[in-house]
Amino acid sequence: MTTAVAAAAALPAGGFGCGKVKISNDFNGFSSWSGAANHHHQPCRRLMISSSSRASSSPPSPPPPPPPTDDDDDDEKEEVEGKVSVMKRLVDANPVGLGRRSRQIFDEAWRKFSELGQISRTTRTNDESILLIQESGPMCEFAIPGAQNTTVLVIGATSRVGRIVVRKLMLRGYSVKALVRNADQQVVDMLPTSVKIVVGDVGDPATLRDAVEGCNKIIYCATARSSITVDLNRVDHQGVYNLSKAFQDYNNKLAQLRAGKSSKSKLLLAKFKSADSLNEWEVRKGTYFQDTVAAKYDGGMDAKFEFSESGDAVFSGYVFTRGGYVELSTKLSLPLGSTLDRYEGLVLSVGGNGRSYVLILEAGGDTTQSSLYFSRFSTKVGFCRVRVPFTSFRPVNPADPPLDPFLVHTLTIRFEPRRQRAAAEGPVGTNQDLRSFKLKLEYIKALPTGQETDFILVSCTGSGIETSRREQVLRAKKAGEDSLRRSGLGYTIIRPGPLMEEPGGQRALVFDQGNRISQGISCADVADICVKALHDSTARNKSFDVCYEYVAEPGKELYELVAHLPDKANNYLTPALSALEKNT
Repeated sequence: MTTAVAAAAALPAGGFGCGKVKISNDFNGFSSWSGAANHHHQPCRRLMISSSSRASSSPPSPPPPPPPTDDDDDDEKEEVEGKVSVMKRLVDANPVGLGRRSRQIFDEAWRKFSELGQISRTTRTNDESILLIQESGPMCEFAIPGAQNTTVLVIGATSRVGRIVVRKLMLRGYSVKALVRNADQQVVDMLPTSVKIVVGDVGDPATLRDAVEGCNKIIYCATARSSITVDLNRVDHQGVYNLSKAFQDYNNKLAQLRAGKSSKSKLLLAKFKSADSLNEWEVRKGTYFQDTVAAKYDGGMDAKFEFSESGDAVFSGYVFTRGGYVELSTKLSLPLGSTLDRYEGLVLSVGGNGRSYVLILEAGGDTTQSSLYFSRFSTKVGFCRVRVPFTSFRPVNPADPPLDPFLVHTLTIRFEPRRQRAAAEGPVGTNQDLRSFKLKLEYIKALPTGQETDFILVSCTGSGIETSRREQVLRAKKAGEDSLRRSGLGYTIIRPGPLMEEPGGQRALVFDQGNRISQGISCADVADICVKALHDSTARNKSFDVCYEYVAEPGKELYELVAHLPDKANNYLTPALSALEKNT
């Protein structure tokens, strides 16, 4: 596995008020400084006021004043009033008053600056508000192209990471929807007023239809509040499954309205709904080698593909022959104008008994010049969706070129007794014959390709969790990750180290794969990664761990420096994730 570190002295990930701001205002010739949040206030300047009456040498005595007149009385009154006005200004110019006034002005300026994100989102038809995030507007430094046309649904918007994610999205001009279980006043006060709040529960699929409607992307920051197994499965596993399914159903609904032209709609290759749908499939048997030993101890093999009374297409049989295998094969018939090079992989809805199978694709100009490519997948007890990307296929002949999906014309599912192991879900104490199999098939579809991620999931590495509940938490998190990978959506799975409450953007980040990190990371940095991954093509279909930079032991290089980005306009995520593996 490749580990990458991005040393980013970029825009502080803590959202508003993580940088140092200088505000200078003149009060009768004096200047004041004010520090932003997370920085100590600079000490107020001490005002040194000098008066002409405290000169170093005494002037000569003035002549006696002339007799008073009416004009002199008016001048004397103006002089007295002027002295009183000067005294009032001096009182107002004391250090305490200046400090208080400067903080009030800073708070007012910051409030107006913070409202710019809300104005640019809520009044899109107003040309003046649109100018706020254009090139010459005050928000051009934070704006993201296309953000105004993107609606992001945030799950867990009141969590430590979710609160920062919401504000970062608004500052960049996104439309934000927040899914909450209870819309009481305390929850409403935690979120900005321009966020659309939707009441629902990730454990109840019926409440998610309204939440995903109109959304383009999802950021899932929710986590179970207790270590009870029921809560963990409801939020970390079933919640991810329910939300990804609701989002995919919504995309399919849009595809039907647009005559199937949605970029997220899958291409149906085979659907086993009747006995007639099995006619184009052929069952074949074979062996990897022939010798006298195999012939002497040939135990036979058999397989069949039939439509059961329960309405399932079942591929079953046994292989007792040494080096033998059975397979189910068909010629692909794609709709007119469709080619597999526009897709990034296959997804199979299957039900098995824990056996593993080999998926074989035959590609080439014709059958005489075809090359074989294979990839293995495993099943579990009950139905599941298996995602097999085209990049995971390897040529049977190492001399053949990599797979070109455009040339694929035949699909084969093969069972072989070798490399089989007993299913973990099987009954305890029962002997499983690994040479027999039973595979139920529902459909086979091609996964749509895309440049950006659709679903961002904030998971965890397990470090920092109590030992007594770590195994339960990781089991639920892993199940949720697997359900997201099989959904067909473009995904990004972020596994941060122990979360810390501190400003972001202060330290370098390490991106890794392989569950090897143990350091913590700021919640603000995790939120910043979530927002940057929305439109980053290198983040699509990747799972990675992230934490703060740590010191390697002498002689051991734990990671390589792939990026050092002192400019806040640059994106540290792209070079960091480019070094990591895809479809993990």
